Amino acid sequence: MNQIVAISAIVMLALLFLKIPVFVSVLAGLAVYFWLMPNVNAVVYAQQTIAGVESISLLAVPFFVFAGILMNDTGVTRRIMDFCAILTGRMSGGLAQVNVLLSTLMGGLSGSNIADAAMEAKMLVPEMENKGFSKEFSTVVTAVSSMITPLIPPGIAMILYGCIANISIGKLFISGIGVGIVLCISLMIMVSIISKRRGYVPIRKEKISTREFQGAVKPAILPLLLPIIIIGGVRLGIFTATEAGAVAIIYALLLGMLYREMRGKDLINSLKETVTTTASIMLIVAAASAFAWALTKERIPQQLTEWMVSFIDNKYVFLIIVNIFLILVGMFKETRP
Repeated sequence: MNQIVAISAIVMLALLFLKIPVFVSVLAGLAVYFWLMPNVNAVVYAQQTIAGVESISLLAVPFFVFAGILMNDTGVTRRIMDFCAILTGRMSGGLAQVNVLLSTLMGGLSGSNIADAAMEAKMLVPEMENKGFSKEFSTVVTAVSSMITPLIPPGIAMILYGCIANISIGKLFISGIGVGIVLCISLMIMVSIISKRRGYVPIRKEKISTREFQGAVKPAILPLLLPIIIIGGVRLGIFTATEAGAVAIIYALLLGMLYREMRGKDLINSLKETVTTTASIMLIVAAASAFAWALTKERIPQQLTEWMVSFIDNKYVFLIIVNIFLILVGMFKETRP
């Protein structure tokens, strides 16, 4: 039986190396499993795939995706970026520091690292290059800082993980805050060190006036309240993580009406982008859930754990090996959301 699972995994990994979409690769590997496995009804293949997305909690995914897209279209992102520029303007690295801090704050607004990286690639990377930053440094900072976004509530990755692993999404939201902040501070320190070595100057050297500070902070107050509303609401039991997504959409629409920067055409485009993004995410979730069923049926996780524990008695070595494995896998898989 394990040989069949191994063949299925090899097929899946081979397709991933060939840059076939993740959901196609996973479903192809699973199809091989059902084809070779005796006494297993192929109907289960379809059932487990569909069952993977039959979760109320997954409704939070399109909600937060839509809310994040609305944030970009209503001018919220630009106001947050101006606020970040005020806070980090005198630090070594200038716009690179803005990049890192913006990713952290956008985690509480969009929850999607892909949306964050795409937005910053358009808004910040060209400006960073104009200010003398190398293209390589600008793109790497953007890519690495976008990893903070899914850690800060409401991270879409946390919602997906919570649904698949049957873990409280509210607790995941709370636990992600500390990790995200530590990662943000670490990246800002690293950016500062590299910027000093390469001569990347701050945005400004003089102290900012009170009027300029207030002018940047006031427009950002309302957007910055959204993470507080979501975390507070989930923590106090006012609404669930799924309902928090609906709250985020309503809040984003209200900001759009307040700022008067959203047109009907923008709303339609946002809906279209939400549908395509959500569809790609759900296909991956469905495929992963079905493959996880096959692995559980064959007791692969238990056997792998027993094998690792048999020759690793140090918890730190175990953690390092797991992280190396995740890094290697992450190098070749498509990133969603």
